[in-house]
Formats: sequence, C-alpha cells, structure tokens
Amino acid sequence: MSEVQILHSVQQFLARQHGHFIDGQHVAADGLERIELVNPATEQVVSTIAVGSETDVLQAVKSANQAFKHAWANTSPYERGVKLNKLADLVEQYGEELAQLETLTTGKLINISRHLEVAQTVVFLRYFAGWATKINGQTMQPSIPSANGEKYTAYTMRQPVGVVAGIVPWNFSLMIGVWKIGSALTTGCTIVLKPSEFTTLSLLRLAELAIEAGIPKGVINVVTGKGQTGHFLINSPWVKKVSFTGSVPTGIAIGQQAMASDLTRVSLELGGKNAAAILADANIDEILPALLQATFVHQGQVCAAPERFFIHQSKYDEFTQKVSGAIQQLKIGSPLDESNMFGPLSNKPHFEKVKHYLDLAHQNNQIISGGQVLKGTGYFVEPTLLKVSGVDDPLFIEETFGPVVDVIPFETDEELLEMMNHSRFGLTASLWTNDLSKALRLIPQIEAGSVWINMHTFLDPSVPFGGVKASGIGREFSDAFIEAYTEVKSVMIRY
Repeated sequence: MSEVQILHSVQQFLARQHGHFIDGQHVAADGLERIELVNPATEQVVSTIAVGSETDVLQAVKSANQAFKHAWANTSPYERGVKLNKLADLVEQYGEELAQLETLTTGKLINISRHLEVAQTVVFLRYFAGWATKINGQTMQPSIPSANGEKYTAYTMRQPVGVVAGIVPWNFSLMIGVWKIGSALTTGCTIVLKPSEFTTLSLLRLAELAIEAGIPKGVINVVTGKGQTGHFLINSPWVKKVSFTGSVPTGIAIGQQAMASDLTRVSLELGGKNAAAILADANIDEILPALLQATFVHQGQVCAAPERFFIHQSKYDEFTQKVSGAIQQLKIGSPLDESNMFGPLSNKPHFEKVKHYLDLAHQNNQIISGGQVLKGTGYFVEPTLLKVSGVDDPLFIEETFGPVVDVIPFETDEELLEMMNHSRFGLTASLWTNDLSKALRLIPQIEAGSVWINMHTFLDPSVPFGGVKASGIGREFSDAFIEAYTEVKSVMIRY
C-alpha cells in the first residue's frame, strides 16, 4: 500500500460550508439546500455544496457583466496573458491540493489527477495566455465605384461577446473548466462557471487562486448546483455565450434553450461511441500498451475514449485473447493508492448506468472478459470486453462512458468504413496500422471530428477538438476558439 496522506489544507477546505464564488469572494447561498459530495471509493460524504438559486445566478451574472464592461475591458491583452500565466504558476504551486480534491470527489487515480488533470490544466492556461496578444482583424480594399475621386478602405475587428456561461462535466472538472476560462478570458470575455454537482471543489479553489493571480474580481465566478442552476444561467439576458461539455441529451436540450434565448451563442462538446480500428498489419503486442492506456484512462470516463473496436478478422482472436489477459492484470483499488491502476466510477448514478449495461451483457452472454461489479464499498466495476452480434446491437450503439469495450470483426476496408460510420455520433476515431498509405486514404472517409493514427483519446491545445453529427457544435483549442468567443465588427471608411 502507498496510500497518499490527505494534506491538512485539503482537510480544511473540505470542512468549509461552501457557498458560491461571486465578485471575487465566497458568498453564502440564497437557499438552505445542500448537496453531499461523496468519495466514490469509500461512499463517504467528504463535503457539501450549495444549490444555486435564480437569485444566486443573477448576482453572479451581474458581477460578470460589470467586470466585463469595466475591470476586464480596461485590462490590456498583454496583461490578460500575464495574469493567466500567473494563474498557471499558482496551479503548479498548489497542484497537490487540486489533485487530491479531484481524486476525493471523482475517484480519479491520484497520479492521473497530478500528471494529467493538473499538469494539462497548466499547459492549457499557458497556451491560452499566449493567444491574448494575437487576436487580430483584417484590412481590405473595397471595390465601391468612385464618383468624384473619393476612396474607400475597410477593416474588421474582433470584440469579445461578453459574459460566458461555462457548464462543466464531472469527469475532468478542473481541466475542462480551464478550457472555458482560458477561452473566455483570453478574448476579453468574463465567465460564470456551473460545475457538476458531483465535482465542484477544485473549481472553487481555482477561483480563489485567480484572485491571488491578480485577475479582477467578477471576471471568474462559480455558482454551484444541479441542472436547474444551469437553466437559470442560460436564460440570463446578460449571458451572450454558452459553452457546454457533457452528454448528448443534455447538450441538445441546452442548445435548444440557448437558441430560444435570443439566439445565444452556443458551443457543445458532447460524447460519442468512439471507434478504434485495428487493421490487418497491426502488431498487437506493440500497440497494446498505448491502446489500453487510451481506453481505460480514468476508468474510460473520457468523452474521447474508444468504446467500439473493429478488429480485422485475421487479428480478432489474438486481439481478444491479449486484451482479456491484460485487463485482468490491472490492479483495482483506492485511487489514493499510488500503486493502483484502476479506480472506481465517479458517482453512484453513473455506476448504476454502467451496471445496467453489464447486466444486459450478462443476459445476452456477451462477456469476453471482466463484467463484474466488485463487492464491498465503492463504485468499482471490472474493465470489460464484450462481443456484439452486429452494429445495431444496443451495446454497440449507446454510449456507456465507462470501462466497457465492444469488439466486432471486419474483413474489407469498405465494410470497416460502413460499420465505423454507422452511428449518430462522430466525436473521435482511430486507426492502428503501419500502412500510412491506407490510413491517409481512410481518414477523409471517417465521420469524426478527430482521427488519430496509432493513438487515441489524448488532446493537445494546438489541435482543434470537437465533434460532428450528434457529438457537438464548434471547436475548442487551436485558434478555433477565437471565432466562438468574439464578434467580428466591420468598419468601412470613405475619404
């Protein structure tokens, strides 16, 4: 056992009577209702948070609107970048606190919290900081006829849209929260974040650090609560953009609500039933470590992770045998034990959802390996490999968002493409092959926002990310975020 000792500062933070973070300070909630935060490894309550009312949301949005018009509007692009980099410094300084808060409320392995969530939060903050001074318009020469020698010139400028509502999921609340914070603040917007009711604490702590970094009060606000709190936020007339990451059904509902609220801008990064194709030339022994890491990181609770595996018929038996053997060796247990390789699912509702799919697989005799719910305390299930009868199998269609992988054989490239694209989703996909020529021919025909070769799941801020079909609208990262958080103003001059 190498169980991590909880820091005293983390224990103190857990013991607080948490309210919201509005206008640069913690404020008590308007109502008395509380939500218990449960450690998914122990099922013990570790803290509680407030439920944001319409009054709480109004206060937060008003604060963000005032900061947008005054404090942040008077901050130069260079200063924005400096303050975001200072926030990144503080995330590094308090990284162990943030990592422990994430692990205690999400069940994320402590080393994943440290070296993926917190570390990538820093990387993304610094990436967005670098864009602050590089948001530009264009100049152009109009072709308007001249009657008396007059001339014309024109240019465009990009201006921040205003207050952003950032609705954050439970799987990577700190990192995904920073995607929204970085996009908003870099472009000159302010933000009100509504974290998931299951994982709130790391963003409340980050909001404190933002003030320490010199980011003006009101620029970053955090209102906690359930879906109704998010509903109040989207309906606010001061909110000019909604950025949501989460499930497809919730995303569709949020998109509809935003459109009904005076065509509020919306970007939706949703889930999917992501495909990974193992081609005939792939060396299973070589690709297996990277494939397993991409598939089962954070117990498969990653929107980009693969769930549908298409295996060339010649490799099918070898693949299922070796994957089965490998996942049986994964050490399952406390996420605070640094030696463990697999932790619990993040919350009870999700645990029940995954358990439902496992029960269905047992009923249909589809289990190749795993498939058991671990007895005792905590929301633990085994990593699972399933066989399916065809692409219309419910287990092959519906997103489980967990450590449940479906495998199916294919023979021809045409059959592979037809099956890969037989989905209403289109977030990510991957090809595992050494045949670069074939891969380059297949990539344009795959219906997904991201396609990887010999890798899957992992993201980089320089590369745009988002889905097609029901997997979302818009793109995160690269320079694509600038379009979503700014308005283009055209200026034409006669002289």
